[in-house]
Amino acid sequence: MKILLLADEEAAKFYDYYKPGMFDPYDVIISCGDLHREYLEFIVTMSGKPLLYVHGNHDDSYRENPPGGCICIEDRIFVYKGIRFMGLGGSLRYRKDGINMYTESEMRSRIRRLWWRLKRHRGVDIIVTHAPPHGFGDMDDLPHRGFKSFVKLLDQYSPTFLVHGHIHGNYGILMPKTQEYKDTLIVNAWQFAEIEIPDREQM
Repeated sequence: MKILLLADEEAAKFYDYYKPGMFDPYDVIISCGDLHREYLEFIVTMSGKPLLYVHGNHDDSYRENPPGGCICIEDRIFVYKGIRFMGLGGSLRYRKDGINMYTESEMRSRIRRLWWRLKRHRGVDIIVTHAPPHGFGDMDDLPHRGFKSFVKLLDQYSPTFLVHGHIHGNYGILMPKTQEYKDTLIVNAWQFAEIEIPDREQM
Protein backbone atom coordinates (compact mmCIF):
# COMPACT_ATOMS: atom_id res chain seq x y z
CA MET A 1 0.00 0.00 0.00
CA LYS A 2 1.39 3.38 -1.03
CA ILE A 3 0.22 6.37 1.01
CA LEU A 4 0.46 10.10 0.33
CA LEU A 5 0.86 12.25 3.44
CA LEU A 6 -0.13 15.92 3.60
CA ALA A 7 0.14 18.54 6.34
CA ASP A 8 0.28 22.24 7.25
CA GLU A 9 0.91 23.87 3.90
CA GLU A 10 -0.80 23.26 0.56
CA ALA A 11 1.57 21.74 -1.98
CA ALA A 12 1.28 23.61 -5.27
CA LYS A 13 2.07 20.47 -7.28
CA PHE A 14 -1.20 18.87 -6.14
CA TYR A 15 -3.33 22.00 -6.51
CA ASP A 16 -2.10 24.81 -8.74
CA TYR A 17 -0.19 22.42 -10.99
CA TYR A 18 -2.47 19.41 -10.73
CA LYS A 19 -2.32 16.97 -13.64
CA PRO A 20 -4.79 14.12 -14.21
CA GLY A 21 -3.44 10.80 -13.00
CA MET A 22 -0.94 12.20 -10.49
CA PHE A 23 -2.76 10.50 -7.60
CA ASP A 24 -2.98 7.13 -9.35
CA PRO A 25 0.08 5.61 -7.58
CA TYR A 26 -1.52 6.07 -4.15
CA ASP A 27 -3.95 3.79 -2.35
CA VAL A 28 -4.74 6.16 0.52
CA ILE A 29 -4.19 9.86 1.26
CA ILE A 30 -3.73 11.16 4.81
CA SER A 31 -3.94 14.72 6.10
CA CYS A 32 -2.09 15.34 9.36
CA GLY A 33 -3.88 18.65 9.88
CA ASP A 34 -3.84 22.40 9.32
CA LEU A 35 -4.93 22.27 5.68
CA HIS A 36 -7.77 24.24 4.13
CA ARG A 37 -11.01 22.33 3.68
CA GLU A 38 -11.16 23.29 -0.01
CA TYR A 39 -7.72 21.80 -0.62
CA LEU A 40 -8.69 18.44 0.86
CA GLU A 41 -11.99 18.42 -1.02
CA PHE A 42 -10.16 19.10 -4.28
CA ILE A 43 -7.72 16.25 -3.67
CA VAL A 44 -10.33 13.70 -2.62
CA THR A 45 -12.43 14.61 -5.66
CA MET A 46 -9.60 14.45 -8.17
CA SER A 47 -7.98 11.35 -6.71
CA GLY A 48 -11.03 9.21 -6.01
CA LYS A 49 -9.00 7.67 -3.16
CA PRO A 50 -9.91 7.50 0.54
CA LEU A 51 -8.65 10.63 2.30
CA LEU A 52 -8.25 10.22 6.05
CA TYR A 53 -7.63 13.20 8.31
CA VAL A 54 -7.07 14.44 11.83
CA HIS A 55 -7.41 17.99 13.13
CA GLY A 56 -4.53 20.38 13.35
CA ASN A 57 -4.43 23.07 16.01
CA HIS A 58 -5.69 25.60 13.44
CA ASP A 59 -8.60 23.47 12.19
CA ASP A 60 -11.32 24.86 14.49
CA SER A 61 -13.49 25.57 11.43
CA TYR A 62 -13.78 21.81 10.78
CA ARG A 63 -16.29 21.62 13.63
CA GLU A 64 -18.88 23.51 11.58
CA ASN A 65 -17.57 22.74 8.08
CA PRO A 66 -15.62 19.48 7.89
CA PRO A 67 -13.99 18.65 4.55
CA GLY A 68 -16.60 16.92 2.42
CA GLY A 69 -15.89 13.44 1.11
CA CYS A 70 -13.07 12.87 3.60
CA ILE A 71 -12.95 10.49 6.58
CA CYS A 72 -12.20 11.84 10.04
CA ILE A 73 -10.26 9.29 12.11
CA GLU A 74 -10.00 11.30 15.33
CA ASP A 75 -10.11 9.06 18.41
CA ARG A 76 -10.80 5.91 16.43
CA ILE A 77 -9.14 3.06 14.59
CA PHE A 78 -9.99 2.89 10.91
CA VAL A 79 -9.10 -0.26 8.99
CA TYR A 80 -8.57 -0.13 5.24
CA LYS A 81 -7.40 -3.19 3.29
CA GLY A 82 -6.16 -4.70 6.52
CA ILE A 83 -4.07 -1.68 7.57
CA ARG A 84 -5.02 -0.18 10.95
CA PHE A 85 -4.94 3.62 11.19
CA MET A 86 -5.44 5.49 14.47
CA GLY A 87 -6.00 9.24 14.70
CA LEU A 88 -4.98 11.63 17.49
CA GLY A 89 -4.97 15.19 16.18
CA GLY A 90 -4.30 18.50 17.88
CA SER A 91 -1.34 20.10 19.61
CA LEU A 92 -0.25 20.86 23.15
CA ARG A 93 -2.44 23.55 24.68
CA TYR A 94 -0.74 26.92 24.48
CA ARG A 95 -3.85 29.11 24.78
CA LYS A 96 -7.19 28.68 26.51
CA ASP A 97 -9.53 28.96 23.52
CA GLY A 98 -8.05 26.36 21.16
CA ILE A 99 -10.59 23.65 20.31
CA ASN A 100 -7.91 21.26 19.06
CA MET A 101 -5.38 21.76 21.83
CA TYR A 102 -4.76 19.41 24.74
CA THR A 103 -2.71 19.23 27.89
CA GLU A 104 -0.48 16.21 28.30
CA SER A 105 -3.04 14.79 30.76
CA GLU A 106 -5.89 15.28 28.29
CA MET A 107 -3.98 13.48 25.55
CA ARG A 108 -3.25 10.58 27.90
CA SER A 109 -6.98 10.35 28.60
CA ARG A 110 -7.75 10.25 24.86
CA ILE A 111 -5.29 7.40 24.43
CA ARG A 112 -6.71 5.48 27.41
CA ARG A 113 -10.19 5.66 25.92
CA LEU A 114 -8.88 3.81 22.86
CA TRP A 115 -7.52 0.82 24.79
CA TRP A 116 -10.44 -1.48 23.95
CA ARG A 117 -10.26 -0.66 20.25
CA LEU A 118 -6.52 -1.25 20.30
CA LYS A 119 -7.05 -4.60 22.00
CA ARG A 120 -9.82 -5.62 19.60
CA HIS A 121 -7.72 -4.71 16.55
CA ARG A 122 -4.58 -6.24 18.09
CA GLY A 123 -2.68 -2.98 17.92
CA VAL A 124 -2.21 -0.43 15.16
CA ASP A 125 -0.05 -0.07 12.05
CA ILE A 126 -0.06 3.69 11.45
CA ILE A 127 -0.68 6.37 14.07
CA VAL A 128 -1.79 9.67 12.54
CA THR A 129 -1.20 12.75 14.68
CA HIS A 130 -0.76 16.46 14.19
CA ALA A 131 1.89 17.08 16.83
CA PRO A 132 5.03 14.94 16.96
CA PRO A 133 6.16 12.76 19.85
CA HIS A 134 8.18 14.69 22.41
CA GLY A 135 11.87 14.64 21.57
CA PHE A 136 11.40 13.52 17.97
CA GLY A 137 11.42 16.50 15.64
CA ASP A 138 9.56 18.85 17.96
CA MET A 139 10.79 22.19 19.33
CA ASP A 140 11.43 23.67 22.76
CA ASP A 141 8.66 26.28 22.75
CA LEU A 142 5.27 25.19 24.11
CA PRO A 143 3.26 25.63 20.85
CA HIS A 144 5.59 23.27 18.99
CA ARG A 145 6.47 20.80 21.73
CA GLY A 146 5.46 17.18 21.17
CA PHE A 147 3.49 14.85 23.42
CA LYS A 148 5.30 12.54 25.84
CA SER A 149 2.27 10.27 25.77
CA PHE A 150 2.94 9.53 22.10
CA VAL A 151 6.33 8.07 23.02
CA LYS A 152 4.68 5.78 25.55
CA LEU A 153 2.17 4.77 22.88
CA LEU A 154 5.02 3.78 20.57
CA ASP A 155 6.66 1.81 23.38
CA GLN A 156 3.46 -0.13 24.00
CA TYR A 157 2.22 -0.87 20.47
CA SER A 158 5.26 -0.51 18.14
CA PRO A 159 3.38 0.71 15.05
CA THR A 160 5.20 0.65 11.73
CA PHE A 161 4.71 4.40 11.32
CA LEU A 162 3.75 7.50 13.25
CA VAL A 163 3.01 10.32 10.82
CA HIS A 164 2.56 13.92 11.93
CA GLY A 165 2.61 17.55 10.86
CA HIS A 166 2.83 20.77 12.89
CA ILE A 167 6.61 21.24 12.54
CA HIS A 168 7.19 23.06 9.28
CA GLY A 169 10.28 22.21 7.30
CA ASN A 170 11.14 25.89 6.92
CA TYR A 171 11.37 26.43 10.69
CA GLY A 172 15.03 25.44 10.56
CA ILE A 173 17.55 23.73 8.30
CA LEU A 174 17.99 20.82 10.71
CA MET A 175 14.32 19.75 10.79
CA PRO A 176 14.37 16.01 10.01
CA LYS A 177 11.81 14.52 7.64
CA THR A 178 12.08 11.06 9.18
CA GLN A 179 13.38 9.61 12.44
CA GLU A 180 13.50 6.10 13.84
CA TYR A 181 12.34 5.13 17.30
CA LYS A 182 12.73 1.43 18.05
CA ASP A 183 10.51 -0.34 15.48
CA THR A 184 8.65 2.80 14.37
CA LEU A 185 9.51 5.25 11.59
CA ILE A 186 8.34 8.77 12.52
CA VAL A 187 7.53 10.87 9.44
CA ASN A 188 6.97 14.62 9.29
CA ALA A 189 4.35 15.13 6.57
CA TRP A 190 4.88 18.91 6.18
CA GLN A 191 3.64 19.79 2.68
CA PHE A 192 3.81 16.17 1.53
CA ALA A 193 5.61 12.86 1.99
CA GLU A 194 5.15 9.25 0.89
CA ILE A 195 5.24 5.98 2.80
CA GLU A 196 4.67 2.37 1.84
CA ILE A 197 3.49 -0.52 3.95
CA PRO A 198 2.97 -4.12 2.82
CA ASP A 199 -0.61 -5.08 2.04
CA ARG A 200 -2.28 -7.28 4.62
CA GLU A 201 -5.24 -9.59 4.71
CA GLN A 202 -8.47 -8.10 5.97
CA MET A 203 -8.68 -8.32 9.74
